[in-house]
Amino acid sequence: MRLQRRDSWREPARDIGLLALRLSVGLMMLLAHGWPKLMNYAELLEKFPDPIGMGSGLSLFLAVSSEVGASVLIIVGLLTRLASVPLLVTMLVAGFVVHGSDPFATQEKAFVYAAAYLTLILTGPGRLSLDNLLHSRLWLKR
Repeated sequence: MRLQRRDSWREPARDIGLLALRLSVGLMMLLAHGWPKLMNYAELLEKFPDPIGMGSGLSLFLAVSSEVGASVLIIVGLLTRLASVPLLVTMLVAGFVVHGSDPFATQEKAFVYAAAYLTLILTGPGRLSLDNLLHSRLWLKR
């Protein structure tokens, strides 16, 4: 008879925690930042900040692409690590460049998001994700 490990709760708890992180950070970024930019794209096109000299239009396009597209991928757990990279970069630019001269209280939100995206890059999405489902199905077919 095989004894069950005393810490067998850790794996499901980790996966539920990663799901909660993906859903919360993904939905907050999508609904509070990405979706409003997408809905007001034409208005923002000329006045959007150009923090690293790429032009206002390209900066807005990249911000909307990451805040909407990558957020959706993170929510469902598809290409999670890859999708987290542009969001991490966007948040680091927001924190260090766009709000670089602002008080830390203003920068803080960008850094909290950045920490969440870095966590997802390092840990992956967990087992409750499309990444895991596709990986396990592809693995079984080999």
